Amino acid sequence: MELNLLTVAVFGYPLILISIGIWRSRQVKSHADFMVAGRSVPVPLLVGTLVCTWIGSGSLFGGAGLAYRTGIAELWFSSGAWVGLLIAFYLAPRVRSIAKYTVPDLLEQRYNATARILGTVAIVLAYVTIAAYQFRGGGWILSIVTDGAISPTQGMLITAAAIVLFTALAGMVSIVTVDLFNGLIITLGVVIALPYLVLSNGGLSAITSALPEDHLTVLGGHNVLWVFGVALPTFLLILGESGMYQKFFSAKDSGSAKKAVMGMFVGVVFIETTLALLAIVGRAVFPELETATWMGGRDATETVILHIAANGLPVVGGAILLAAAVAIVLSTGNTFLLVPSTNVSRDVYERFVNPTASDAQKLNVQRAFIVIFGGVGLVLLTQFRSVLEMALYAYSLVGASLTPALLAAFLWRRVTPQGGVACIAGGLGSIVGIVTLSKLGVSFAALIGGTEFDFASSDYIVIPAVLISVSLLVIVSLLTKPSAKEKWEPFFVEEVEGL
Repeated sequence: MELNLLTVAVFGYPLILISIGIWRSRQVKSHADFMVAGRSVPVPLLVGTLVCTWIGSGSLFGGAGLAYRTGIAELWFSSGAWVGLLIAFYLAPRVRSIAKYTVPDLLEQRYNATARILGTVAIVLAYVTIAAYQFRGGGWILSIVTDGAISPTQGMLITAAAIVLFTALAGMVSIVTVDLFNGLIITLGVVIALPYLVLSNGGLSAITSALPEDHLTVLGGHNVLWVFGVALPTFLLILGESGMYQKFFSAKDSGSAKKAVMGMFVGVVFIETTLALLAIVGRAVFPELETATWMGGRDATETVILHIAANGLPVVGGAILLAAAVAIVLSTGNTFLLVPSTNVSRDVYERFVNPTASDAQKLNVQRAFIVIFGGVGLVLLTQFRSVLEMALYAYSLVGASLTPALLAAFLWRRVTPQGGVACIAGGLGSIVGIVTLSKLGVSFAALIGGTEFDFASSDYIVIPAVLISVSLLVIVSLLTKPSAKEKWEPFFVEEVEGL
């Protein structure tokens, strides 16, 4: 009976969401509806979809696994995004007032067409990677809930098909509708699980006494450079996160976008902190995961939240937490397939291939690339051992290439088209170049303060990449002619309504 209820939660919840997607797909009348939901999304729906987009498998598996292994120091990984959201609160009204459709739209308006193309390449590479590890997370969920009757690989394929189908149905219209429910079920799941797990295992003192000593320290046995290595990618990603910008464009007005960031900040801080604490408690209750492995020899610590749902909670609580895990995987996967497919349909097909394309043609191209990127994501999964590794590389790619150029567009009048292009190219080239050369045997290790750091690893690659991209941004901008006022002025105008 317990297994049946868990199975119903895991399989039934996505079917409900897909049904809602089919129903909402009738309201898609144009390509603009598909991309930005007709720019009519109210604040509560916007908050729900922003929170659910950010709280993905990176938090559920990568972040939770890091919390299990490291303790409270995992919050450095999460807090980078929290700081970034405070800056996004300031930028959101400006972004919405420009009323574009995609981040490459903004890049071309502030810089040039080359910036649009390079931005599109960076987004596609990073976002298909992020969508891919949602597939892996879904596979783990299905394997655990069926006690291995569905293998992780089979579950991964089923998850990929479900996410592709849902995203292709109605785009942003469906996503913002169901993410309010997703946000509620995620919150309910973690709120029930954490206190129950603590109280049913001897209380707080018993939990803390069962933890390694460094799990309750600020650095968790690491050093300050490690803090920068794990915090910078999330900080930079949130400020260059195309899904967030696209949802700002979906808001009813600039004031709604600003209010939504406030709600997003509260929701993200609460859920990520609770997930980390839940994983840390899981370390005390299920210490055997420390040495266990999962599919393909992968570290089982990344499945701690699923392990808690299946083995540490009463059946109803476990079902709710598993439904929350499903919500996390589906909602994030949807957005991270929608965004790159939007970039291809608008920033490549409509902009350069067929400027007079009809809405039907653009929708067909976008839906086709949702399917294509789903397939590419499955291939990418063979190249990484852990969700955290995939997350950090993807976050670093966006953070080093797009974020400095986007921030400069809104914060520095002196930035030039040449500087913006050099920044994006430098960030993109440095990440791809370092990873490629490292695989060819080139070492990027350096001895600092008696400790060796491998700057080609996912923990540290963002540091050299950002140094390169920001240096190029500043130096090339200062060496080239300033942009005309009409080029930068729209990025410094804030028209706030609804406050």
